[in-house]
Amino acid sequence: MDPEAVTARTPRPLTRAMLAQSWRDAAFLHWEIDPEAVGPLLPPGVTVDLFGGVAHVGLIAFRMVRTRLFGSPPVPWLGTFCETNVRLYSVDAHGRRAVVFRWMAAERLLPALIGRAALGLPYRWSRMTLDRDGKRFTYTCATPASRVLVEAGAPIERPSPLELYLTSRWGLHTRAFGRTLHLANEHEPWPLHTAELLHCDDRLLAAAGIPGIVDRPPDSVLYSPGVHARFGPARTPLHP
Repeated sequence: MDPEAVTARTPRPLTRAMLAQSWRDAAFLHWEIDPEAVGPLLPPGVTVDLFGGVAHVGLIAFRMVRTRLFGSPPVPWLGTFCETNVRLYSVDAHGRRAVVFRWMAAERLLPALIGRAALGLPYRWSRMTLDRDGKRFTYTCATPASRVLVEAGAPIERPSPLELYLTSRWGLHTRAFGRTLHLANEHEPWPLHTAELLHCDDRLLAAAGIPGIVDRPPDSVLYSPGVHARFGPARTPLHP
């Protein structure tokens, strides 16, 4: 089946949600990468999702707030924390475009442990901070060491096809309990801004199995004040 269209809203609205949370002050850094280097890093049953024949790897830093489980009130304290992840882009036999996380650093230990145990997500706990000075945002992670400083620019009225492809992802693929799973999500269109990378000293990408990529500037830098997201139940995209 051909991959689904890249759209600003999900082509597969959720009928029910098991998890809801808001993603705030998100910085998107992306580098082009050889598709042959990406393939071995994906779980069985999915392939590299390409844009114009090119693969991408993303370093995404943000603040997660007001996490809710099965319609419950927001989880106090534990439901709000900084996160930085390394992600790749995948597509399965049903045409569902998604992300594959290679590393997920989180400021709270318990959510990291739950994410690893329940869905096989590569969460690790780390001390983290997000500091704002006007339009400048500094994201730091202690282990592995990472420090990213971006300055947000003007709003993007009409995101380009590439900007949509890198940000409008309506699910994730993960390997858990001997199966490759697809977990769908939905949210409003990302309000994107241009952004300038002022500093990047990062070891997360190398720890995620993608060394040397930060030796060159990213091919895309974006900022968003954030969205509210909902996640549906996990589905198996293919036979194990």
